[in-house]
Formats: sequence, structure tokens, C-alpha cells
Amino acid sequence: MINQDYFINLAKEKTGDAIQTVAVAAPHDLATLESLRNAVDLGFAKAILVGDENIITDVAKEGNLDISDMELVHAEDLADAAQKSVDQVTAGKASLIMKGLIDTSVILKAVVKKENNLRTGNTLSYVGILFNENKEKYYLTSDGAMLIAPDVDQKKGIIENVVDVAHALGNEMPKVAMICAKEKYYEKMPATVDAVALQRMNHEGEIKGCIVSGPLQMDNAVDLHAVEVKGIDDPVAGYADILIVPAIEAGNVLLKTAKYLGGWTFGGIVVGAKVPIVVCSRSDGESAKLVSIAVSCMLAARNAGK
Repeated sequence: MINQDYFINLAKEKTGDAIQTVAVAAPHDLATLESLRNAVDLGFAKAILVGDENIITDVAKEGNLDISDMELVHAEDLADAAQKSVDQVTAGKASLIMKGLIDTSVILKAVVKKENNLRTGNTLSYVGILFNENKEKYYLTSDGAMLIAPDVDQKKGIIENVVDVAHALGNEMPKVAMICAKEKYYEKMPATVDAVALQRMNHEGEIKGCIVSGPLQMDNAVDLHAVEVKGIDDPVAGYADILIVPAIEAGNVLLKTAKYLGGWTFGGIVVGAKVPIVVCSRSDGESAKLVSIAVSCMLAARNAGK
């Protein structure tokens, strides 16, 4: 079954001796500090805590957490915490960034600032990691948090980013489903038009390292019974590893419906910059944050080894 231990064990295996250091902007909440404490204790991460030293130490004390082995960098405010977290990367002291009790836009503003030199020219996108301890499979989803209405070129970048994450997790040929409201091309539904175009790009070798199919409805992507009943002959149908949604609303609703109505857990990271950025909701618990750190460490280790 896929639970947080699955990702922890995978992170230990994939990172090995290459322990990754995460710079955390405003770790002013217990769930963030607990996830970092566990990541450090489990041996695949080190942590630099960037924020208000008084708040950080008070929260740690209230949660009975020992953070004496974590470097503390004081920041005057949230914007300063974001910038100083980026500074840890540019100085070569950290290999990934994490959002604590801070708005995502504040972190990303520092990441995209030209003088910080963290942009690569690639699309920046959000990858959700969706897992359930009662299921034997996890899913990667994109993009439910950043790109509002991506065009076909941005969707190509979204696919390439999430495929990089899949590769870091050990899936060298992930099956990518372009999720739409129909499983057939329909010119009045732009998402189906894009899906066909992206599948063609994959067939022609423009999108590599995966199998892209679409359009596919959600049931056709993940449920073999639906595939059989509808008579769909497709290599991804029923076996999707990655779910690419047509717009941010669909991705946001997919993740939060799975969490709040279906009992799934999801973490998330932003990819496309020089380093991964752990981006969980401020209301997420320790498990979602820990898994997100683990996945980001695997991606950072893989990128360093390229």
C-alpha cells in the first residue's frame, strides 16, 4: 500500500549519501517543523530555518521539538524570509526551498526575481502527489495551483516537469493522461484539441520519457472497468500514472475532492526552476509536508546527478 513510509523509503534509496538541504521560509508552524524534524531524523534531509527566530524557537518549544541541529537564519518579515531562503540556494548551502507559514506568491516572487538566477527558461508548474494508504497506486497531477488556463505550449512544459518528477521517483516511462470532459476530439472543447496535439508531440518524439494519451475522461484514465465497458483501446486508459488537467480549477477541485471526500492525502511541489520548491497548503498536516520534502529531495538529488 502507498503511505508516507513508501515515499520515505524511496527517498532513502534514491538519495543515498547525497543528503539534501532544504531552506525553509517562515517555518512558524508546528506541522512544518515536525515534518523537517522527521526528514532530518530519517536521514535524507538537512534543514535551514529562515524566519523570525523567536517564533521558530517558541513553536519548537511548545511542540517539544529539538531543533538544535538546524541552522537558524533570522528574517525581519515574510518577504525577507523568502529572499533569504533563496539566498541559501544561490550561496550553495541549500538544494531546495520549502514554504512554511507564508503565501506561495511571496516565495515565487523571490524565485522568479531575475537577479536571483533561479529561472531556467522552463515553465514553472505545480505537481501534486496524491496517495492513499489503502491503495496500491499513487498519482502525480498537474497543474492545480499555478497556471490558470495553460495553452498547449505551457501544457507541454507541464508534462515535461511532472515527468521529471516521475523519473526521480523511479518511473522511467510514466503513462500520462490528458484529462478532459470527453474522450474524443471535439473542436468546441479546446482541452480535447490540445490533448490530441500533445499526444501527437509525444508520438513524434517532441515530448520524451513518457506515454501521452488523450483526451481521456477521469474514469477512463484510472478505472479498468470503465475502459472495458466503453471499449477504449488505449495504452494509458486505466493505467495512468500522471493526470494532466485542462485548467487550474479542475486540478484544484480534483486534489481537494480526493482529500476531503475520498480520504486521499496530497502534497505538492513547484518545479521548473533550478531547484524544487515544496509548496503545501498552510493547513496541511505533517504527513503531506514530509512526503513533499521526500519527493523534492529525490528530484534535487537526481538533478544534481545529471
